[in-house]
Amino acid sequence: MINDKLINPGSIVVVGGSDDLFKPGGKVLRNIIEGGFNGSLYVVNPRHEKVQGIQSWKSIDDIPSADLAILAVSAHLCLPAVEILIREKGTRAFIIISAGFSEAGEDGKKLENDIVTLVNNAGGCLIGPNCIGVVTQFYQGVFTSPVPKLDAGGCDFVSGSGATAVFIFESAMPKGLKFASVFSVGNSAQTGVEEVLEFWDTTFDPESSSKIKLIYVESIRNPDKLLHHASSLIRKGCRIAAIKAGTTEAGSRAASSHTGAMASSDSAVEALFRKAGIVRCSGREELATVASVFMHKPLKGKNIAIITHAGGPAVMLTDALSAGGMNIPRITGSHHDTLLGMMNPGASADNPIDMIATATMEQLEKVIEYVDKQIPMLDGMSVIFGSNGLIDMTEIYDLLHRKINQCNKPLYPILPSITSSSKELAYFLDKGHVNFPDEVVLGRALTKIFNTPCPADDKIYLDKVNVPLIRQIIDKANDGYLEPAVIQELLSAANIPVVKEAVAKTKKELLGVAKKTGYPLALKVVGPVHKSDVGGVTLNIKSEKHLEAEFSRMMKIKGVKAVLVQQMLSGTELFIGAKYEPRFGHVILCGLGGIFVEVLKDVSSGLAPLTFNEAESMIRSIKSYKIIHGTRGKPGINETKFAEIIVRLSTLLRFATEIKEMDLNPLIGSPETLTVVDARIRIEK
Repeated sequence: MINDKLINPGSIVVVGGSDDLFKPGGKVLRNIIEGGFNGSLYVVNPRHEKVQGIQSWKSIDDIPSADLAILAVSAHLCLPAVEILIREKGTRAFIIISAGFSEAGEDGKKLENDIVTLVNNAGGCLIGPNCIGVVTQFYQGVFTSPVPKLDAGGCDFVSGSGATAVFIFESAMPKGLKFASVFSVGNSAQTGVEEVLEFWDTTFDPESSSKIKLIYVESIRNPDKLLHHASSLIRKGCRIAAIKAGTTEAGSRAASSHTGAMASSDSAVEALFRKAGIVRCSGREELATVASVFMHKPLKGKNIAIITHAGGPAVMLTDALSAGGMNIPRITGSHHDTLLGMMNPGASADNPIDMIATATMEQLEKVIEYVDKQIPMLDGMSVIFGSNGLIDMTEIYDLLHRKINQCNKPLYPILPSITSSSKELAYFLDKGHVNFPDEVVLGRALTKIFNTPCPADDKIYLDKVNVPLIRQIIDKANDGYLEPAVIQELLSAANIPVVKEAVAKTKKELLGVAKKTGYPLALKVVGPVHKSDVGGVTLNIKSEKHLEAEFSRMMKIKGVKAVLVQQMLSGTELFIGAKYEPRFGHVILCGLGGIFVEVLKDVSSGLAPLTFNEAESMIRSIKSYKIIHGTRGKPGINETKFAEIIVRLSTLLRFATEIKEMDLNPLIGSPETLTVVDARIRIEK
């Protein structure tokens, strides 16, 4: 558990401190000294009386008491050192930057576990081992360079990889992004990403805590914990962005259903982040750019004005924003004419507002002021202004400094002249701002943020869901794929509408079902998992003769033991699937059915249990959403009913974790109703 001794220690001992700045013990000591640590600083090094001007002790036994110990010695020396520090020196916070523990094999794993046991029994905190260290407002306990600029209003950052953390600093610092704290958790022997999130959540102070949290994680050990604390922080006013690396390890596992083939640990992570409200990033530049956007006023809509003196970057930014679902609305009428009158001949006020290369600082100020105060349909603006050799960039940057602070709408500065105007840019960043040197990266970051939903409620939808009956059906069932009649009963218990159907093993049973149901009919084999692959599906049967012929043909197919006779429905084919992912629970997928799921894999994911808002967001995020909504004169489907079925299915799965894979494909949708036509459910107890 993270404690105050780790965050704000009164005394620090560096075990293995050195004069050699190419050794971790030397560099971490130098960073602590240069960071201006105000407490007592000790070094343990048996060969020297002073190290970097700090008194050195030959043995841990000789040092005074210490709140925090940073260990930079061989792995086998760490356990006895921790034991002495806990027992004799009152140390309750440890950072072990040494490697050679669980990442090195079984012996290292045992050594790591023994240290964790010691620290836990003492009620202490352990960061690492195999990490670069920790940076807080009070000390710079890392052995790497660069050390990010510290600012209480900057970002809190936790990383499961020390090297990646350093590379993220390298991406962030040139943009002007500052950090409030950094936790490199390494092997996460006791304290991992989830525990750091918990600490940020439980100690959050709206007046003094950073409201921007960044995460780099390779393994999510406790998804529930991450979800709980990330959601809580966002509800308190924080914004969180994260990279989850290592997402393809389950991508090639064999599965017997479409859902099983498409759902993976990556779709589980995607669903988890969406549920929590975390902006998921794919790389370091994107993470640093999203964090830089977070430093600005929140964007309240999706309509952006682009103000530029260079046409090309404005076009590329327009493309990036439009591709992500944001708008660059055309400016017309009196607003257009007024803006045009503020600029030189040849300029354009359509949006992008192209002021051309001869634009002056006074013109730029007038345009920004007008967009901010006079055009209510615009929610934010981006100003692209590089060096054109015709104007003093210091004056431009001073203007942008004032306008970023004064404008009611967020203003994102794209200042690409990072070489020719490097001094002026440094002047701008020193005023506490960030820069977006690449317009496309900014555009993609804005769309990522815009398309990330708010944290979901944690209530489970139970209206007309018969949980006792669901449990009764599951308890009676055997492992494997459920029979059609059992599937119908299970879906009906969750109040999910299913097509009228019955199983027939003989022609007499077949004709009896047909008489009750009426034509047209669909006929499907019972037995093979993938019916279409064996020729086991015939649709739109309109006569008794056709029905009997198809029955005779299907009963000869290998593995077929009966046929399923269904009422034939018409409408848009839809798909809902689910797969159980260990630790995460059920990942639910939805999309259009047929070719869209089988070939294009156009689906979105959510994590059960789902709310109506989550289900609606999933539906809208499908690439083929226009078909669902209705397009080119064709009616859409009942989106409310679609969302309700997704939610009901998620509740069913919440109380039936034995279900490992499920395909509802297709559901037939119309503007009025949705009905499940075909379903496969596999359980494993």
